[in-house]
Amino acid sequence: MKRILNFVLAFILLTSCQAQKEKFELNLTKGEIYTQKMISNVSIIQTMNGQQINMNMSINGKMTYKVTDIQNSIYDMEVRYESLSMKMSLPNGVMEFSSEKNDEKDIFSTILGVMKNKPFLVKMTKAGKVNEVKNIESIFSNMFEKFPQLTDIQKQQIQSQLMQAYGEKAFKGNLEMCSAIFSDSPVSKGDKWIIKTKLESGMSANIETTYELKEVNDSYCLFSGASKIETADKDAYIQSNGMPLKYDMSGTMSSEIKINRKSGWVIESKINQTIKGTAQVKDNPQMPGGMTIPMTMSNEMTITEK
Repeated sequence: MKRILNFVLAFILLTSCQAQKEKFELNLTKGEIYTQKMISNVSIIQTMNGQQINMNMSINGKMTYKVTDIQNSIYDMEVRYESLSMKMSLPNGVMEFSSEKNDEKDIFSTILGVMKNKPFLVKMTKAGKVNEVKNIESIFSNMFEKFPQLTDIQKQQIQSQLMQAYGEKAFKGNLEMCSAIFSDSPVSKGDKWIIKTKLESGMSANIETTYELKEVNDSYCLFSGASKIETADKDAYIQSNGMPLKYDMSGTMSSEIKINRKSGWVIESKINQTIKGTAQVKDNPQMPGGMTIPMTMSNEMTITEK
């Protein structure tokens, strides 16, 4: 009987240890440089005037984050794009651009090259939330110096598209997809919690994600996420190629995020998004009467530490 009692007590103690909760958060080191490499494969299917149009894009980027200061649990980081590339498969052909090209005749590749190695500042909390992005406009400075042949309208269109992809709001939304994942409270394996973020890349969307701690060991922690995505303001128009456009979209996202157990920095993240709905072009001189465009967008994104 005594042995049985001892066994039961040992089992209870073991179960208690296994269920011990832990607070997970970023634990970065001042002076250290953390890296991030992103590969995003986007597929877009649109129906215009009864005709289906398929587009595929592959967007790659490598970034560095140097922790310059830590105050009141806020990290000050100096961020740089180390390399940028893009490949687009359109109905009329394939186009490829890269910051590593050395061809001034390739306007877009040269502009991507100009964006490299220009520092901007980010303030991030231990919970992975981005409080502030400063001076990101500097990466777009002097980008048109080598291209006096471009008209003001062409420059505005290019800068608008780049801001939508790499500007302050887009940067914050893309980073928080794999950084703002931590619970406010201590958790143990199997626990779930909800995080709300906003995606700003052309279309503004609200994301509500239920995260679960799937695995913990000495070197890494693994989280999974299941998200609902919905257009933030279905009545808000944005300018796209000089035309007013609004979105009514919704969808889902699944994510699997592995972080370094010690630092909390992402080792590897796999994210899959599917969004469906319509884009509505408002009546304008370029498109009298406007147009409603049914569309489906899917995105397979991988983010790694190296």
